[in-house]
Amino acid sequence: MSLKSHKELTVWQKAMDLVVSCYCLTESFPKDSRFELTSQIRRAAVSIPSNIAEGFHRHSTPAYINHLRIALGSQAELETQLELAVRLRHSSVQATAPTMENLDHVGRMLHRLVTALEKIRAPSAERREPNTA
Repeated sequence: MSLKSHKELTVWQKAMDLVVSCYCLTESFPKDSRFELTSQIRRAAVSIPSNIAEGFHRHSTPAYINHLRIALGSQAELETQLELAVRLRHSSVQATAPTMENLDHVGRMLHRLVTALEKIRAPSAERREPNTA
């Protein structure tokens, strides 16, 4: 069965939930961080499902993998920003924990998807020509 839309991907759905979680979490941040850390967290969160969707519709496995890797970069960026929010006392560990758990889950799903796509893309050992050099 072939997927027709990125919206059918569980990882995209979970990443969309992550965006909502980040927006809700940052609502309680101090107003003076609204254009700094709050904005960075929201942009990094939005980048994850956006890159999943864009890569899916490139209709090229290498391009798809590249966009998934960009999403993984945004995932790492978001993890750092959420940790910073705790250290700056904009949020507590307890308040941030559900978002961090979802972020970790999305990251693991992205890694598995990249691995699966790389296996599909790589030529199998049986099809390789013997080295005649």
